[in-house]
Amino acid sequence: MATTSKAAVAAGKAKDTAAATNPRGIPYAPFVDKVEDYVSTRADVEPTLRSFQEMVAKYQFMETNLQRRVAGLRDKMPDIQKTLDTVRFLKISDEDVETTFELNDTLYAKAKIPPTDEVYLWLGANVMLSYPIDEAVELLESKLKAAKTSLSNCEEDLDFLREQITTMEVAVARVYNWDVVQKRKEKEEEEKAAKGTKPEGKPTG
Repeated sequence: MATTSKAAVAAGKAKDTAAATNPRGIPYAPFVDKVEDYVSTRADVEPTLRSFQEMVAKYQFMETNLQRRVAGLRDKMPDIQKTLDTVRFLKISDEDVETTFELNDTLYAKAKIPPTDEVYLWLGANVMLSYPIDEAVELLESKLKAAKTSLSNCEEDLDFLREQITTMEVAVARVYNWDVVQKRKEKEEEEKAAKGTKPEGKPTG
C-alpha cells in the first residue's frame, strides 16, 4: 500500500510540474529535491528511472527538431534580406540597371532592367507571384521580422530544453544513487542477520 501511495503522490507532483510550461508550451522538468518523494522502496526505482529517462528522450527529441529549425532559419534569413535589399534598390531606381543573372551554377548572362513598379517573388513550392513593389517590400519585411522572431524563440527554447535535460539527468543520478545506497544497506542488514543466526559450535568433551 505504501508503494501505491508514494506512486500516486509522485504522479501528482509530475502532473503539477507538467502543467507549468515555458511561453511555447514546453513543460518544466520536475526538480527532485528529495528522492523519497518519488520512491519509497527499491521496487519503485526501475519505473521511476524509466519515466525520467523517457522525459529526457522527449526533451532531446524536441532539442534536435529545434536545432534543425534554427539551421533552416539561419539559411533562409540572408536570402530574405538579400531579396529585400534588391527590391528596395529597384524601388528607388529611376534609370536602367545593368546586372548579371544566373542561368546555372557556372553560367551568367548580362541583362538591363528598366525602372519598374512590379516584381515577381518566389513563394516556395515552385510558386511565383507578381507584386506591386511597395507590397513586395512590405511582404519581405514581414517575413524577415517573423523569421527573426522565430529564431529568437527557438534559441530561447533551446536554452530552456538544455536546462530541463540537465535537471532530469540530475534526477536520474539521484534516484540511481539512492538505489545504490539502499542496496548496500540491505546487504549489510542481511550480513548482520546471517551472523546473528549462525549456529554456535558444539561443546567438545
